[in-house]
Amino acid sequence: MPAIIEMKDVTFQAQNYLIVKNFSYSFEEGKTTVLVGPSGSGKSTVLKLCAGILVPVSGRVFFKDKNVFDMNQSENLAFRKQGAMVFQDSALWANQSLYQNLEIPLRLHFPWMKTIERENRIHSVLSDVGYKRDLSIRPSQLSIGEQKLIAFARAMICQPSVLFLDEWTESLDDSSAQRLINLVRRYQAENNTVILVSHDFRIVKSLADYILMILEGQLFLKFTKQEILEDEDLALYVEKGIAS
Repeated sequence: MPAIIEMKDVTFQAQNYLIVKNFSYSFEEGKTTVLVGPSGSGKSTVLKLCAGILVPVSGRVFFKDKNVFDMNQSENLAFRKQGAMVFQDSALWANQSLYQNLEIPLRLHFPWMKTIERENRIHSVLSDVGYKRDLSIRPSQLSIGEQKLIAFARAMICQPSVLFLDEWTESLDDSSAQRLINLVRRYQAENNTVILVSHDFRIVKSLADYILMILEGQLFLKFTKQEILEDEDLALYVEKGIAS
């Protein structure tokens, strides 16, 4: 399968601290890649670099062979429409209502869409995630778990072809977490691409096609889900590394 996102010798630092070092990897289109490793290893930073949210100090990130950071405005807008991120802290707009949080991406990427079509799309994704409360309230009035549901709904609202997920089931009860996992399975079945970070080994075994172990900002190991399922020692090693 061709690469949909490719990182070439990407390095990132913040406050003079090197977080990601010469990271190179080609993410296959239509596959799910899980980034694992101990806390502080650079997983979330790699994910945000993939999504074009962070700008590397060196190296290049390509989306369908186009350098993300060389894109013009229209190309960048198309990239943002095709790739959607669920942040670990949800990153909802605090000064907007829940409805506005969901409506803004539609107004941006589908300016011709009629009001009733936006309403239908919003209520459809909310039904998928199982959120049933008032949409006129602000994110601060929600629990952390409810914010995650809205963040996931917002990511899915424009029907992206690439989904970036950062600890997207944290703070959710088991029922809500399973609902989102099932939605990702449905999304995978439509030949979409998923790149995710998770400390939950059950999610890794359930959803991954490929697993990348990141240590100190570098790609340390790569393996497939089948290798995890067939090699108990490898599975225990990965599970221990995730939990540390």
